Amino acid sequence: MTAPLPLSVSPSHLAAPLRLPSGAVLRNRIAKASLSERLADTAGDPSDALLRLWDQWAPSGAGLLLTGNVMVERAHCAERGNVVVDAATRDERLALWATRARAGGSAVWMQINHAGRQAVRMADPSPVAPSPVPMNVGWGAFARPRALTDTEIHGIVAAFGVAAARARAAGFDGVQIHAAHGYLANQFLSPLTNLRDDAWGGDAPRRRRFLREVLVAVRAAVGTGFSVGLKLNSADFQRGGFDQGESLDVVRMVADEGVDLLEISGGTYEAPAMMQEAEASSPEAPTASSSTQKREAYFLDYAETVRALVPVPLMVTGGFRTAAGMEAALRSGAVDMVGLGRPFCVDPALPTALLADPGARVPRPRLDTGLRDLDAMIQGGWYLAQLQRMGDGAPPDPALWRSRAVWTYLAAGGRSR
Repeated sequence: MTAPLPLSVSPSHLAAPLRLPSGAVLRNRIAKASLSERLADTAGDPSDALLRLWDQWAPSGAGLLLTGNVMVERAHCAERGNVVVDAATRDERLALWATRARAGGSAVWMQINHAGRQAVRMADPSPVAPSPVPMNVGWGAFARPRALTDTEIHGIVAAFGVAAARARAAGFDGVQIHAAHGYLANQFLSPLTNLRDDAWGGDAPRRRRFLREVLVAVRAAVGTGFSVGLKLNSADFQRGGFDQGESLDVVRMVADEGVDLLEISGGTYEAPAMMQEAEASSPEAPTASSSTQKREAYFLDYAETVRALVPVPLMVTGGFRTAAGMEAALRSGAVDMVGLGRPFCVDPALPTALLADPGARVPRPRLDTGLRDLDAMIQGGWYLAQLQRMGDGAPPDPALWRSRAVWTYLAAGGRSR
């Protein structure tokens, strides 16, 4: 495996290029993490609004831009408005999306995903999952899933490969497999949602099989020289669920499969650690160590544990507030890439500002009311409304009212990340 470029290649760690095992070189260490844009047209293809949104992100100055939540099966979308990449997708729309997104010189990867049981009812009234375990959140917004058959599981594995191949043909620079935040690959990994006792579950090695086969299928579909990333939970933060010990076993497995960039996150819709801004009061949310709190970002302690295990390039998303904090995280060697998600909804040119000014700060609108469920609606709706504005060709509006955010959240059928 090719090791990352040494951190000392530039006086600014943020500005240093990063060479990935695929041979690709990211021009700096700032990534736009995935945000579920929900701006596909009615056929699931990239809409003109999605292209206008990406016209604002393309010149951001980031080293890597990740798309949001592209579905590999048309019948099982997470939300209305997800892009779907399968045999029915219009290749010319995918190619136009890749061209517009890459116009500013950033590498652009398509995040590919399957919702499994974590699909809002209005998008998928008949969800599937490893086992028929219902969602314990959302006031009836999620339908009870049915268990997948062996044949269906093999079909979904193949669908990931198809989506990856079409992404490469369209001109994207890589793909990221979403195995975090409670989506299907995460469901297979968790002993709470995978109750099977066959080749796909029953113990930790068999629960890992689905993700391993997806990785193998994707790499076979895209060949060498094309980047394949993975988004993985450090833990689900649910009692009896996928924990850090099992996560580290997955890390060892994916390192053997040649993953180019591992993004570390945590939580699910039922215990949303990845959305700590809105969910800090959750009893299942992770408690950051004092060292992590001082270093701003979530999941840095876990990243250091991974760093000691395998030489996979690492990315951490969530919690970064200053250019100085990002520099410190990179200088420590804990991570190789810094991921920023929602701040791109407030300042599409944020990487340029961070690279130019060591004292720059990440925009963080104060939207909380102290009421957890209301804050979840405000947070989700506020940022989704900004994406919609940008899709209309308008700039973000930092003064957007909370009432508009709640309306946007309810109209869209709930939050996503």
